Amino acid sequence: MAAAALNHARAHRHHLIAIVALSVFVALTTAFMPSGDVEANRQEPPAADLHLDADILAPIEVAAVPVDTDLGLLIDTPQARWSEQRVRSGDNLSRVFSRAGFSETDVYRVVNEAPGGKALGRIFPGQVLAFQTGESGQLLAVRHVISPLETVTYRDSEDGFLTERDIREPEPRETWTSAEISSSLFMAGKEAGLSNALIMDLANIFGGVIDFVQDPRKGDTFHVVYEEQYVDGKKYRDGAIVAASFTNRGQTFSAYRYRDSEGDVGYYSEDGTSMRKAFLLAPVDFTRISSNFNPRRLHPIYKTTRPHRGTDYAAPTGTPVYAAGDGKVIKAGYTRANGNYLFVQHGDRYITRYLHLHQRKVKQGQRVAQGEVIGTVGSTGSATGPHLHYEFLIDGVHRDPRKVHQELPKAKMLAAAELPRFQSQIAGASRQLASLQAGTTRLAMNQADDKL
Repeated sequence: MAAAALNHARAHRHHLIAIVALSVFVALTTAFMPSGDVEANRQEPPAADLHLDADILAPIEVAAVPVDTDLGLLIDTPQARWSEQRVRSGDNLSRVFSRAGFSETDVYRVVNEAPGGKALGRIFPGQVLAFQTGESGQLLAVRHVISPLETVTYRDSEDGFLTERDIREPEPRETWTSAEISSSLFMAGKEAGLSNALIMDLANIFGGVIDFVQDPRKGDTFHVVYEEQYVDGKKYRDGAIVAASFTNRGQTFSAYRYRDSEGDVGYYSEDGTSMRKAFLLAPVDFTRISSNFNPRRLHPIYKTTRPHRGTDYAAPTGTPVYAAGDGKVIKAGYTRANGNYLFVQHGDRYITRYLHLHQRKVKQGQRVAQGEVIGTVGSTGSATGPHLHYEFLIDGVHRDPRKVHQELPKAKMLAAAELPRFQSQIAGASRQLASLQAGTTRLAMNQADDKL
C-alpha cells in the first residue's frame, strides 16, 4: 500500500510539473509573438457592423463572354492553396466567397481594406476569382482575372488587404488580306477574313474620298495590312489597320497609319495628305441611295412636284446616322413634314440637315465630331419608309451632297519637317501594299489569258 501511495504521489507531481511548463510556454509565446500574426487575436467586426454595398449583394444578371484564362501561375504549396471559382449568372460577391469557403466578414475586409477593393463587386459571369487559403483555412489572397490582359490581386498583410494590379501587353502580329468586290464591300470583307469592326474601320479611313453607299462597283479591289493582338500564343483581338489601298472605278487610293511627332495618330496618303476630309461623303454606311438630288422630283406622298434638295439613304430603322463633319447642333426637334430632325452648323458657311430620324442622339447646342452617332434612321414625318434625308447647304443655298465635296477646302497635309519621318516609317507598309497590288494584277492578267 505504501509503495502504491508513493507511486501515485510521484505521478501527481509529474502531472503538475507538465501543466506548469505548458502554461509558461504559452505565456512566453503570446508575449513575444506579434498580435497581427495570430489569427485568433485578430478582432473581427461584429455582424451588426458589416455594411456591404448593395451592388456586392445584388445578384448578377448581366450576360458576358466567359474569360478564357490560364491560372497556371497560381501554384499550390503546403502552406498556401489556390482554388478557383467561375462567376455564374445570378451570383453576387458574397455567394462566390461562400462557395470558396469564406464568410461575409472576409468579403467586408477585402472590399473595405484594399485600395479600390469596391471594384471587386463589379464581377461578371464567366470571370474567374481565385482564392489563396492558409493552412489554418484563413483567406490569404483573392485574385480577380478581369481579362487576359488585366489581373488584380487583393493580398492580406499586417496592415490589412493590399492591392496588386498586373497589366499585360498583347503581342502585335502583322497580317494582310486582299479582296475583290462582287456584291458589296461588307461581303467582300467578310470573305477576306476581316471582322465587322475592321470593315467599318476601312470604310472610315476612306470615307472622305469614297461614298461606300454608291461608289463601290463590281471588280473594285482593296488590300489591307493590319495587326492582330496575341496573348499566350492565341489571338485576343484585332489591332489597327497599318495600311490599306482601295481601287474604285480604276482609281487607287492608299492610306498609311502614322503617329506624328506630337503623338497624334491619323491616316495619310503617300504624299502626306490627310485622309480625313472636312466632311464624309455619306453620313451612313453600307446602305443604298433610294433617291438622289433632284430639283423637280415628284413628291411620293403629296404627289406634287417639289424640289428634292438632298439625298435619301434607305436603310433599316435604327441604322446609325453619323455627323458628316465637326460642328454644333443648331436645331433639334420635330415637325409634321420633317419628323425628328437635326441641323448641324460647320464653321461659318456650311450646314448639314438630317431628317426623318427614328431617334435623336444629341441635343440643340451640343458640339459633335465627324463620325459621331447623332441619330438613327427612321420614318418619322412625311416618309413612305425608313430612310435618312440628308441635305448640304453652303451660304444658305442647297447643294447636291454628292457633288459639293469638289468645292470644299482641301485636306490638310503633314508639315514639311514631318515628311522625312513619315516616309521612313511607312516604307515597309508601302512595300507590302505594292506586293499585294502586284499579286492582284498578276491574278487578273492570268484570268484574262484563261478567257482567250
